[in-house]
Amino acid sequence: MGEPIQYGGQAVIEGVMMRGRCATMVAVRIPSGQIEVEEIKYRSLTKKLPFLKWPFLRGTVVLIESLVIGIKALTYSADRALEEEGEELTPWQMALTVAFALAVGIFLFILLPALLVRYGERLVAGSLFSSLLEGVLRVAFFLAYIVVISRLPDIQRVFQYHGAEHKVINAFEAGEELDPSRVKKFSTRHPRCGTSFLLVVMVVAIFVFAFLGKQEVGERIVSRLLLLPVVAGISYEFIKFSSRHCGHPLVRILIAPGLWLQALTTREPDESQIEVAIRALEAVLAAEKGKDCGSDGNAGQTG
Repeated sequence: MGEPIQYGGQAVIEGVMMRGRCATMVAVRIPSGQIEVEEIKYRSLTKKLPFLKWPFLRGTVVLIESLVIGIKALTYSADRALEEEGEELTPWQMALTVAFALAVGIFLFILLPALLVRYGERLVAGSLFSSLLEGVLRVAFFLAYIVVISRLPDIQRVFQYHGAEHKVINAFEAGEELDPSRVKKFSTRHPRCGTSFLLVVMVVAIFVFAFLGKQEVGERIVSRLLLLPVVAGISYEFIKFSSRHCGHPLVRILIAPGLWLQALTTREPDESQIEVAIRALEAVLAAEKGKDCGSDGNAGQTG
């Protein structure tokens, strides 16, 4: 038997994007109160280059493609949410916003920990302890960043839609009827969440970077950037494995920190938000019905 189909998604502005094997849909609650659904068209690189489906390669592909698709979904949702105000994000505005966000992320979670650990190396002995210190700083900055942005009202709304997305995926995987009142009882946490993935990336990075030994600041920064695909590949395989074996006691222990962390990036949604997430998933299921979508292995990562 083939691998079970895993659906995933991402919270966007006043909506949810859901992704299947060969269809990606975004549902948005527009200012009038109606729900609009739009297909996000994207052809995976794995269609042209099948070897990119191989384990430890597909993680980087999924990361890049999820970023591209996520930007498209965010652009659409922002335009629809701002429509009544007569505003619309241009492609350049969205590109600059994303570039700024990536630059801040690289600085906070790669460059700054690498710079600070250089001054802390005199306090620790060995590359493993140095890498551990860097990893602790990286996680600390990540937690602080999440705590700060979670206080913004608009981000809290996004986190509610994030919770709605998880509830719908959990209900669907449990075979429950996709009705808001029934879906509401499910958890806002999911083992394939991107939040868990980021935490796994940070932990895996500690061990990967430890093999590099002590380095100068410039070498440390360059090596971190160059090895990101390796770290992402290993982390993705762990997330895939743990999602298939989350009932095992040892796996439950390993994924627990990621599930705890989701308490910061999800909020309890109301039924209207759950309805939006349901519409997105139902649109994906309808689009894929009767189609042979193959097995790209690129779906399944939740937001």
